[in-house]
Amino acid sequence: MIASLFGEVISKSFNQAVIDVHGVGYGIYISTIEFEELKINQKYRLYIYESIREDAHDLYGFINENSKQLFELLISVKNVGPKVGLAILSIGSTDKIRQAIANGDLTLLKSAKGVGKKAAEQLIVELRDKVGLISSSEAEEIVFRGAIDQADEALQALVSLGYSEQDAADSLKKIDKSLPVDERLKLALKGGNK
Repeated sequence: MIASLFGEVISKSFNQAVIDVHGVGYGIYISTIEFEELKINQKYRLYIYESIREDAHDLYGFINENSKQLFELLISVKNVGPKVGLAILSIGSTDKIRQAIANGDLTLLKSAKGVGKKAAEQLIVELRDKVGLISSSEAEEIVFRGAIDQADEALQALVSLGYSEQDAADSLKKIDKSLPVDERLKLALKGGNK
């Protein structure tokens, strides 16, 4: 396993740099942020993440270990692969990305190439407690929203009456789920609980 490489940057193109290490050129994928930091003909130590698949052996490089650790955290989320992880690291500093996750900032996370609303929500749900910051009420709301039972007939009835899913879920939250659907619906409409 390659943990780090020290060598001279001999070329850069879009999201890749070639590092010469004692005459061997390693092609390494890097984020846009690090692409701007690396200068041709200068030496750097890059911390490496190796991605070995049946059809590829890719290297992902990071100037500091914090970036690599955040990258590994990002790709631990279901459906977030190395390329999407790099795209997320390309939208800002590691601190900014950690804050976006802890604060439930869907807009910033969705600005990364390949990250839609569901993926951004999944990142927040899975990582809000792992980024080293206190998660905000917005992040917790996204977690709760992800727990809405789409198969709940009473919830769907309230939605058909014009409630948002979140308002419908809030209306039903304190009502006993074992009651018949029509009884739960009546209680939700009255704003009562049982």
